[in-house]
Amino acid sequence: MRHRIKKIKANKPRDQRRALVSSQLRSLIINERIITTHTRARLLKGFAERLITYSKEDTVANRRLAYRYLKDRELVKKLFSEIGPRFKERNGGYTRILKVARRPGDNALKSIIEFVERKPE
Repeated sequence: MRHRIKKIKANKPRDQRRALVSSQLRSLIINERIITTHTRARLLKGFAERLITYSKEDTVANRRLAYRYLKDRELVKKLFSEIGPRFKERNGGYTRILKVARRPGDNALKSIIEFVERKPE
């Protein structure tokens, strides 16, 4: 039985979904804010929250877990040196999703996903 099993599949096979999440996580860490469809933002939120939880405690094991998603040493370094310490006192809810508008071509709902505490511009 599949009770309480919920997964956002984004209408993609597993390998494409993993690649999508990985590339969007990289963009989110670089820019700290991205615009995407609402479904993809909801899919991305769980992974982003998990990465920030890893980065709050700087250990080799946590860096390896983060590298598994990001596949870039410079991004892992940025995650653990800049983004993680910002959320040290927060117990969760590191990202927010804001609904923006509908995309003209296919009427898909677009959303902004961003970190709650962003660096000053």
